[in-house]
Amino acid sequence: MDAHKSLTIGLFGFGVVGEGLYKVLQQTPSLKATIKKVCIKNPGKKRNAPDTLFTTDKDELLNDPEINVIVEVINESEPAFEIVSTALKHGKDVVSASKKMIAEHLPELLGLQKLTGRSFLYESAACASIPVIRNLEEYYDNDLLHSIKAIVNGSTNFILTKMFEDKLDFQQALLLAQQLGFAESDPTLDVEGFDAANKWNFLLTHAYGIVVSPDAVVFNGIQNIHQNDALVATEKHYDIKLVAQAKKLENGKVAAFVLPQFVKQDDHLAFVKNEYNGVVIESGFADKQFFYGKGAGSFPTASAVLSDLSALRYQYKYEYKKLYHHTPNELTNDFYVRVYVSFDDWKFIPKEKFEWIEEWHAETDRKYLVGVLHFNELAQNSWWRENKTSLILSPEAVIEDVEVRKLKKKSLELAGIV
Repeated sequence: MDAHKSLTIGLFGFGVVGEGLYKVLQQTPSLKATIKKVCIKNPGKKRNAPDTLFTTDKDELLNDPEINVIVEVINESEPAFEIVSTALKHGKDVVSASKKMIAEHLPELLGLQKLTGRSFLYESAACASIPVIRNLEEYYDNDLLHSIKAIVNGSTNFILTKMFEDKLDFQQALLLAQQLGFAESDPTLDVEGFDAANKWNFLLTHAYGIVVSPDAVVFNGIQNIHQNDALVATEKHYDIKLVAQAKKLENGKVAAFVLPQFVKQDDHLAFVKNEYNGVVIESGFADKQFFYGKGAGSFPTASAVLSDLSALRYQYKYEYKKLYHHTPNELTNDFYVRVYVSFDDWKFIPKEKFEWIEEWHAETDRKYLVGVLHFNELAQNSWWRENKTSLILSPEAVIEDVEVRKLKKKSLELAGIV
């Protein structure tokens, strides 16, 4: 595609994001990008665009030689993959916002990009208005990326904000999120962590060259966060956030997960409220950098799609530098984490699995402890998300093996054993 060449777009989906893109393109004539046809599923629905723009026949877009870009913003994973893969094979560049589809089909999508030489861009699938993928690709393309942690789901962040600031319980905060359009009528994908885990799946590829199936990353959502957890957090001067993070360990491998976490009030992520997203990247020379912006909504998401469209005019492609130009890092579960666990009954908590327990409170109906677990215990078992059990990581939760050995030795010394 020649620089400054006009883009003729075939758009799949005209929901919140699709209509937002349609409106944004009308306000940015300098981009020289026009939507020729929109493929929709329900032709009877009233839409704020001319009827002649719409079709229910996907082949009208995929087989049109004048359409040189396909933009895919539908909700269903498998139809989205069929659209994207067909478009790439037909020599069209593609922009997508379908995080679930990308996470589930990343190896095939990587192969199709190599095979066809076409661009497949999906900035809007990660953090909507925050350009995190482009930054990981262009500014952190060396081997000195120490860690990345982020709030990547606006729905859960809105709910947690209301639990803290307005003292709502989880169900009240969820209902408010649904009423304001920040959560779906079926909120499972958001509140149980699936959406955040899908995003983290492909962000790990851009950050560390890691390509794994979505179920390889340990995750949970906020569905078991109790009002008592919020009270404990407030007493300790913490907030609770659903945090996706990846950290390079001393052995060169990467610890990665998506879990609720206590966040200190001076932490960058503590400032991320309501439906906003935030990303903190720490590297060898640049130290910490903080990206902040709206993580959902019509125009914020459409702005990321617009940015990808603009990049296509200059033949921009993801180079996947950490995957293809460096030795890819390896995901590991061989480390420890310091956790807070609250529960109703001790019988559901395998105390013997803890390396040690630092703190416990059992005098109330809702009990809790703070202790250290090997991460494999979370990866291989599910007691920590069952029976109304709430597990929340401590700040700076990751403890490497060498630190555990030192802490155990110090404990024995204090006990007079060594």
